[in-house]
Amino acid sequence: MDEASHGYSAAQALRSGDRAAVRHALVAARERTLAIADAYAAALDPVGMRVPYQPTLNPPLWELGHIGWFQEYWIGRNRERDRGVECDPAHARGPSLLQAADSFYDSSTVAHRSRWELPLPDAAATRRYLAEVHAQTLDLLDQLPPAAGDAELYFFRLVSLHEEMHAEAACYMARTLAVPLAMPASAHVPARGEVEVHAQTFRLGYDGPGFAFDNELQAHEVRIDAFKIDAQPVSWTRFLGFVQDGGYEQPQWWDEPGWAWLQQTGRPAHEIQVHQRADAAVHLSAHEARAWCRWAGRRLPTEAEWECAAVAVPGFSWGQVWEWTASAFQPYPGFKAHPYRDYSAPWFGSRLVLRGACPATSPLLAHPRYRNFFEPDRNDVFAGFRSCA
Repeated sequence: MDEASHGYSAAQALRSGDRAAVRHALVAARERTLAIADAYAAALDPVGMRVPYQPTLNPPLWELGHIGWFQEYWIGRNRERDRGVECDPAHARGPSLLQAADSFYDSSTVAHRSRWELPLPDAAATRRYLAEVHAQTLDLLDQLPPAAGDAELYFFRLVSLHEEMHAEAACYMARTLAVPLAMPASAHVPARGEVEVHAQTFRLGYDGPGFAFDNELQAHEVRIDAFKIDAQPVSWTRFLGFVQDGGYEQPQWWDEPGWAWLQQTGRPAHEIQVHQRADAAVHLSAHEARAWCRWAGRRLPTEAEWECAAVAVPGFSWGQVWEWTASAFQPYPGFKAHPYRDYSAPWFGSRLVLRGACPATSPLLAHPRYRNFFEPDRNDVFAGFRSCA
């Protein structure tokens, strides 16, 4: 999508739209969730949807229940939902529609490994819970005035975007689990060279109306030197030069953590060559992105450089893959955690920022100010990169 021509209108419409726009987003997110659940149930045990433990996955049945729990926790059980970001997250909530839901699905307190051992409700009961919560949510939304303000709509926007995040996670989990989930087509990357960005003072972060994630705030000015950046993410055609030159066997292109990751994972270079060469390079770790850049005499952009190009430079195309940046995930000056305390703050300093979107990303989520973040080792997510001169 070309952000100079406002290609992120769907995401902005949710962030700043009215009650009807938010309702549309909630309904669309749930339709997608249930379609994905159908595909998982068809491929796995339809009662429990059981899968072996892997540290980068969640049990699919747990994921489904967690989506319902999160929506109920922040909407139906939230006595302060009309206060928006001023809501006290620790206030006493009403009971859940599902007995013991907090002990099953609260990701802040239920350890990741334990999710495989929980006596979860079966798929049918989980779907009933989802349906009851969703009906409750829409009813509470419909009770708001048509011109409801940002505080009143904050949590409704949050839960719709949270559900879309889990839908995308289900897409890359499906590839790991070999679940035949209908996936968006791979993104073809035309050869378009570079775009130039002049030196400037740029306002980094979200500074618009309506909803923002806490880590996008506070918007602040940063100085950016002139630079050139790829007009589109690196394609397999460009990346394969590194592979064919023996880049995976030559430690000089890798930093110490990257070379250690490569030796530990033993990722064979031949894995890379099965991909379509004209498509954006994807399923790459940050280590691989940085190694390619060293080999090519390039570098990764900082997130400020990426955002500046995305919002201000014609010809800068994004949306094909999530893109690793050179920036550690850190709070912006003046950061204040929103009520969902575990969204950002626990991960500062331990992850890298990715920018952009991919074909599995909901248009409601794809926004040039959005900060994604993962550990640099991850190559299961739909991540690639672009480079700077």
